[in-house]
Amino acid sequence: MVFEGSSAAISHTGKVRSNNQDSGYSGSNLFVVADGMGGHAGGDVASSIAVHRLKDLDQPFATPTEAEHALQQAIASTATVLIDTVADRPELAGMGTTVSALDFVDDYAVIAHIGDSRIYLYRDDALTQITTDHTFVQRLVDSGRITPEEARYHPRRSVLMRVLGDMDPDPEVDTFIMPTQPGDRWLLCSDGLCGVVDDAHTAKTLGQHLPPGRTADLLLKQALDAGAPDNVTVIIVDVGGSHPMFSGTATIVGSASNPQGIEVPAARAGRTSWLHPNRQAANEPTHFEPAPEFLEELIEEDRRRSRRRRLWWIVGLIVVIGALFAGVAAAYSWTQTRYFVGSDENSVVIYRGIQQDIGPISLSTPYEDTGILLVDLPFYQRLAVQQTISARSLADAQQIVDTLRSTDTTEGSSP
Repeated sequence: MVFEGSSAAISHTGKVRSNNQDSGYSGSNLFVVADGMGGHAGGDVASSIAVHRLKDLDQPFATPTEAEHALQQAIASTATVLIDTVADRPELAGMGTTVSALDFVDDYAVIAHIGDSRIYLYRDDALTQITTDHTFVQRLVDSGRITPEEARYHPRRSVLMRVLGDMDPDPEVDTFIMPTQPGDRWLLCSDGLCGVVDDAHTAKTLGQHLPPGRTADLLLKQALDAGAPDNVTVIIVDVGGSHPMFSGTATIVGSASNPQGIEVPAARAGRTSWLHPNRQAANEPTHFEPAPEFLEELIEEDRRRSRRRRLWWIVGLIVVIGALFAGVAAAYSWTQTRYFVGSDENSVVIYRGIQQDIGPISLSTPYEDTGILLVDLPFYQRLAVQQTISARSLADAQQIVDTLRSTDTTEGSSP
């Protein structure tokens, strides 16, 4: 059964890279994004080989299982081609590519994935990441050691744990089958998009329900506005829906679209890589698959970073608590320079502090019981004392008490 829907593909070098190592394919049933790595030209070759090997699968399959098996076999054979290519052209040693492929069979989507390019599904106004990144930081997220937000800015976020490259003839590829339905909008992209444009903005753009081409342009613009430090490849696929089906002509973008093939410059003398001795180093790769001993060092480095982060949190918390206590102490000390005249149960009292309380905490204490009884005061003065009389200082408070005492004496001497 032929897929019914519409699609669009776009690829851009970005604002930093000197060449485009991404490749993309948008066909009738099959859609692929490949993000190459391996220095100048090496990544171009790897992603281009992957796309051209997989595009032959753009044909109807009898069952989703048959398509899944075909994708597995094609990706495995691509690994062999990469190994053979490096044997013939050692200047390409260390090249590799991610692969995220989406094939539609009847009402099912067949997915094959390796690396950190991504496949998303936008359905019912919600965006879901379908594939899982095969990266070092994703392992840290899965183990609960960092949050997804921390992973976006982790210094090792580009270190791949799995990749289609020239060192593994039997790559571990994620494949699975899931149902799709009319109205679904699928997004395939390299990390040049998802690495700089967060899911919330991506979902908002997909939710505008513009045609696939216009949607891809908007997502690319967001990546460019964010600096686009890497190549950006975007493929939008609508299942059914309101947009008309485009022509059956396949679209190839990125390095795989070069009809003349890729011209590989000679390796520079004296420039070698500690990972691959003959690796071309003219243009640093965005990510790579590290050796096992290097992974151990990365894990230990992350532990040290985590310990430092906890230490700084503790120091920061202590500083904040100290500042809070210092502020409270300073405020309390200030209250103890204030005085007011009030009363206890039956007499006039000079208090040190202020009239307010903080919950159960009183901010005043009795300083002097004057011995003046409330019942001996005129009603208006008794009421004023009971409501408290503020004083500018201790001397002022004592002056107020002297005034009350003279009034008490005057009242008491009356016939």
